[in-house]
Amino acid sequence: MGIWSRKSVAALTEEAFGTTGHRFKRSLGVWSLTAFGVGSTVGAGIFSMTGDVAAHQAGPAVTLSFLAASIACFFAGLCYAEFAAMVPIAGSAYSYSYATLGEGVAWIIGWSLILEWLFAASVVAISWSGYVSAALKDLGMALPAALSSSPLTLDAAGHIISSGTLVDLPAMLVVLGCTAICIYGLKTSSLINNVIVVAKVLALLAIIWVGLTHVNVSYWHPFVPVNQGAFGQFGWSGVASGAGTLFFAYIGFDGVSTLAEETRNPQRTVPLALFFSLLICTFLYVGVSLSITGLADYRTLGVADPLYQALSASALPLGWLKVVVGLVAILGLVSVVLASIIGQVRIFYAMSRDGLLPASIGAINPKTNTPVLGTLITGVVAAITAGLLPLGLLGELISIGTLLAFAMVCTGILILRKIAPNQHRPFRTPFVPAVPLLGILTCAILMYSLPTDTWIRLAVWLGLGFVVYFSYGRKHSKLKDS
Repeated sequence: MGIWSRKSVAALTEEAFGTTGHRFKRSLGVWSLTAFGVGSTVGAGIFSMTGDVAAHQAGPAVTLSFLAASIACFFAGLCYAEFAAMVPIAGSAYSYSYATLGEGVAWIIGWSLILEWLFAASVVAISWSGYVSAALKDLGMALPAALSSSPLTLDAAGHIISSGTLVDLPAMLVVLGCTAICIYGLKTSSLINNVIVVAKVLALLAIIWVGLTHVNVSYWHPFVPVNQGAFGQFGWSGVASGAGTLFFAYIGFDGVSTLAEETRNPQRTVPLALFFSLLICTFLYVGVSLSITGLADYRTLGVADPLYQALSASALPLGWLKVVVGLVAILGLVSVVLASIIGQVRIFYAMSRDGLLPASIGAINPKTNTPVLGTLITGVVAAITAGLLPLGLLGELISIGTLLAFAMVCTGILILRKIAPNQHRPFRTPFVPAVPLLGILTCAILMYSLPTDTWIRLAVWLGLGFVVYFSYGRKHSKLKDS
């Protein structure tokens, strides 16, 4: 058995519905799974990265960047839905690739998903720290700068430089707190998430209503700022580059399929939750990005708390909404940190079940129904990353890893239609091969639009992954021994 060896769809189905070993409980319905998708998607992408992209890449056209990213996500979502309905299993794109592209490619995707979910928790924690710091400052209790921001930052050329601070302590603490909650089990996490998601959506709807009814249209001219002479610095290339960066904002979409093994009636529930999550999030992203760029000059939004900044800059008496947004952002971003840790642990679980990672990482504690060791590893690494690395660097890394995984899922649909044409499919991707090919093309364009340094960092991450695979995973693969 080589690196191109595939797991059969029958084997994946047995893993999803079998009765051997400790398994996750199927406790999630359409509402809970959609809430998880919205909760894990509506996070740092809208609360922080929107301002950074508007200020440095797209200007008010950040709205178009969100639309471009959502189109790519829609094509990939149609492919995800077919896989998730056919094989509702925890590994998401990793497991789908195992059935279509072989173990070697599945490892690359799984390793990319680790990059995606692990760093997502860190990015959201950094954003949370920014909103907490801003709220405390308004209350006259400013945190020491040396202990509330990353010691590293990115210069105008995208190079990592020292910022002169020590550590982002609030970001580290929120990750560790969420890790403790996740260890207690998905039911507790899900209940907390559902309450926070409702509050978060209502607050964002309030921003959309206030922003669009009191917009200063002069802030939208020009809607697409003139390019500054380099690719990605405003103009249409800035819109494209911004879409690539903001694809990170759709990471929670993948999270829906990682919980397929914990979902009741997954063949129906997962596809519905995927599409409901995408529709809700796209509406919120477009509405909020239009609102904040209409309330404040886009050049002032390149901060960790752009929604708070936009409301502060407005001449309107919006103090009440600032309080609401600050509170909801603080609570809402906690739900995204929770979701990111949960998504990462499910990838660990799937890869350890296949023998590509040590079994202890994915072992489920029968009392809490959670993989305790995998959760601890995720939380500790994410906390250290959140405390030391800058927001922009992590956002671009997550986006390129997510785009790679989405493109592989689209490719997998094309292959599986060839090798298993008669396989039962509760949901079928329409207009094959056009939809998968469009998904691959749009993901590739967005990946191309990202900075060269991001590609270099991805190559380093994948190189490290190959070292782990050939030194451990390949030797312990259960498929190899079957």
